[in-house]
Amino acid sequence: MGIFSKIKDMFKKYDDSEETKVEEVEESGEEIEDTIEDEEEQKEIEDTAEEDNQEEDSDEEIEDTVEEEKEEDIEDDNDEAIDEEEVEESEETEDDSDKEEIEEEQNEDESKEEIIEEKKEKKGLFGFGKKKTKEEIFEEEKKSVKIYEKGLTRSRQGFVSRLAGLTSKYNKVTEEYFDDLEEILIMADIGVNTVMKFIDRLRDRAKSENITDPELLKEIIVDELFIIYVNDEVLSSKINYRTDGEISVLLFVGVNGVGKTTTIAKLANKMKDEGHKVLLVGADTFRAGATEQLHEWANRLDVGFCGNIESNDPASVVFDGIEMAKKEEYDVVLIDTAGRLQNKVNLMKELEKINKVIDDKIDGGACETLLVIDATTGQNGISQAKAFKEITNITGIVLTKLDGTAKGGIVLAIKEEVGLPVKYIGLGETKDDLQVFDIEKYIYGLFKDMV
Repeated sequence: MGIFSKIKDMFKKYDDSEETKVEEVEESGEEIEDTIEDEEEQKEIEDTAEEDNQEEDSDEEIEDTVEEEKEEDIEDDNDEAIDEEEVEESEETEDDSDKEEIEEEQNEDESKEEIIEEKKEKKGLFGFGKKKTKEEIFEEEKKSVKIYEKGLTRSRQGFVSRLAGLTSKYNKVTEEYFDDLEEILIMADIGVNTVMKFIDRLRDRAKSENITDPELLKEIIVDELFIIYVNDEVLSSKINYRTDGEISVLLFVGVNGVGKTTTIAKLANKMKDEGHKVLLVGADTFRAGATEQLHEWANRLDVGFCGNIESNDPASVVFDGIEMAKKEEYDVVLIDTAGRLQNKVNLMKELEKINKVIDDKIDGGACETLLVIDATTGQNGISQAKAFKEITNITGIVLTKLDGTAKGGIVLAIKEEVGLPVKYIGLGETKDDLQVFDIEKYIYGLFKDMV
């Protein structure tokens, strides 16, 4: 079984979810009925035993009452002697208790500090919120798969229909077949260099496995595209939150118009729902209205905001933001920056100053620097990624507006040509449409109708 077949089987349960859920409910109903019957039988046995015990207990209680009355008389005599001894002992212990109270107060202060540290560690290690049930996890995954399917509809219809046309055009795998396939992949924005490597791999595999039927080659095409992205690496799309109690600072870069501010807002909303205390910092002092726009988002989401519409120094805004985050105990700071890529030198200096402020205020600096790219710009987006990578240390890509293009192959091209993982993809306008990138869901959403 190929990689794509396994991926389809893995996500098939979400298509058959209603049938599966009915079976699970019926099974659970039978189990509940059996449990109730067992409990009723056990209760009858316990009730019978309890009645027998009550008869024996009543005789014992009469004897116990007589004994208790005798003991109370003896205790009254002893109490008077004890009271005199306690008066003498209390005077001696008052001095000792004062010392113990001082020591206890000191210990309490130390224990409070330890509890605060433990909370910070747990916050970073385990996240926030109550533990989710299997049912909740299932529903979330189902919803995510459906968002991928819907968001990749245009790419799937364009890309897959052309591949299907290629299969019907040729009844045998030939060099002409590979030439046409190469053109289809390039048109899907996978990138010339990536496509050339891919075609060479596919040609070698078809030859070694003696595959001449284009229909048999379809699934292998998908498998090889998956392999190109993964490339024997352990890929993670998760945000690298700080686990040492420090503030997690995320820096966002990208040219104007790619959806940077909206992406920051959507991520802030997700993080808030996870239980994080989020602060937005408007350090894009160049674009008119950028600070006001981010402030408006902060008000809508009910998260913190730091910005200064009078300032033209982004580094000073970042300084104020981190100071505010420390003072008011925010644990995540999202920083918006200007995107003047046409002036590389100035932008590089600006980002250097911002990073220096972060490094000075936060031990270890920013935990992520995310580059936001508009998927509809195609190969121009790849060029932006290469240019920003020269300017600053990019840790991941946020690919927006993927639902608005029929050329969904840009995901594969970015990874292959720039060597940066895609962390999030935008598959629509709503807050839920910004999804953590999952290569298996992406492959399934893109090719589910093909094989």
